[in-house]
Amino acid sequence: MNRILHEPVDASRVPRFAGRSTFMRLPAVDSAAGLDVALAGIPWDGGTTNRAGARHGPREVRNQSSLMRRGHHVTGTIPYELISVADLGDIEVQPIDLLAALAQIEAGIAAICAEGALPLSVGGDHLTTLPVLRAIHKADPSRGPLGLVQFDAHSDTNDTYFGNNPYTHGTPFRRAIEEGILDPKRIVQIGIRGSVYAADEHGWAHDQGIRIIYIEEFDRLGPAGVMAEVHRIMGDTPCYVTFDIDGIDPSMAPGTGTPEIGGFTTREAQAMLRGLAGLNIVGADVVEVSPPFDAGGITALTGATVLFELLCVIAAGIAARG
Repeated sequence: MNRILHEPVDASRVPRFAGRSTFMRLPAVDSAAGLDVALAGIPWDGGTTNRAGARHGPREVRNQSSLMRRGHHVTGTIPYELISVADLGDIEVQPIDLLAALAQIEAGIAAICAEGALPLSVGGDHLTTLPVLRAIHKADPSRGPLGLVQFDAHSDTNDTYFGNNPYTHGTPFRRAIEEGILDPKRIVQIGIRGSVYAADEHGWAHDQGIRIIYIEEFDRLGPAGVMAEVHRIMGDTPCYVTFDIDGIDPSMAPGTGTPEIGGFTTREAQAMLRGLAGLNIVGADVVEVSPPFDAGGITALTGATVLFELLCVIAAGIAARG
């Protein structure tokens, strides 16, 4: 199989505001064949319980990702020289039937995995992560349950909403644990904060062994201390990284469905993302960017920058493993 190292469009020849809108200005492809990493959008927010709009996230993150240059200014990583990566477009998903949409997302990610590529997606609300995890787990069940590094304001381990509805953006990781996809003792949730529905809202998560790093503990540990804890828990076992943009303080990322004040800063987020280096990452996503609530595209730009940070770490990891 031919492996092509795709390059972003040269901004010195075609200005950033021109040309086709793709993630990182990479080529748009129809298949993940030959790719090491497939960038994909998941334009769906059917699991949202309050402020909708994350369905528009992939398009705006693509637009803002035109501001990403080729190389990382700290690590020196140029991912396009290390791996084959391109924009696979959006996974086809209809907005009406929730269960049908989850099946479509799972099928789209399964196709990426079947071609041997690692999925790096942009949602969409956080429920999109559940079918992504299902597909990755089924692609190689010999790995067993996966670990999870979750940057977020919310634990997303609630049980049901609005009666007995088990599928919302507040329930994905409870479902993933119940389905044997995630190992709860290898889940680290970073930045959790905000008011809760009940005093024991996180009781189930704690009982499962999930390591919740509330924002107050984050303040004490700092980014380096938090990532040392992540590495201690994950080791070299396969893990997934999910970044909910509401983990960042809404003063810096206002365009999201469930903002919570008192979050970590964009600079702290970058430091933590760089601290993922060395983990055995099998997939990742950026979720909950909601352009209708954004201001001047700052949240979409933050999402694009997080995506680039993840791409650099994943590319370096793939290159190191050969």
